Amino acid sequence: MALPLLWLGAAAISALTVKGLSDDRETQQKKRKYSYKAQTLSDLSEHESVIATYPTDLFDTDELVKPQVGAIVCCGIGGVLDHTGIWVDDDTVVEMDGQGLIKPISSHRFTAERSGENIFIACDSNAKPLISEVAARRALEQIFQCQQYDMINNNCHQFLWQRFKPQDQTLTTFKELNQRIAKYFDRQIFWDVCDC
Repeated sequence: MALPLLWLGAAAISALTVKGLSDDRETQQKKRKYSYKAQTLSDLSEHESVIATYPTDLFDTDELVKPQVGAIVCCGIGGVLDHTGIWVDDDTVVEMDGQGLIKPISSHRFTAERSGENIFIACDSNAKPLISEVAARRALEQIFQCQQYDMINNNCHQFLWQRFKPQDQTLTTFKELNQRIAKYFDRQIFWDVCDC
């Protein structure tokens, strides 16, 4: 008798989770619809996050965005973490892998060994990619160099951020990276699916 009750409980939890995710997607769509008012960070209310939408493969997106040189890209790892890189040409991303090697890879390879199905691009509220050609050039200059990888002090997010602000303080998390990107571009960030 206990086993069917466990199944019933698991089904109820799953249903609540799916409803919560659905409600979250509707909230994200509303943020884009009404974010035209907030063109800079100073336009945001004190309760709004600089990250309007997070990258997630759980929902369909309203926006498909063409990548541009210098675009900040990411994909999922294990449904928990995010891996970042920078778009440098028609179908190439420069990343720092888990061994510390900085390398150019195709968009297909960027997601091939990770759990995420999509590449996401950091965009503003008008679905315009936040780009820096200078950062892309700096990434290209680092190709095939190897750094000492450290999950906390020198990971892919740190590598990416150092292409924008080479002498800035270290960062560790995807959230910290987003906060700095938002401040750098003075824009709220929407992670839209890459049309690549």
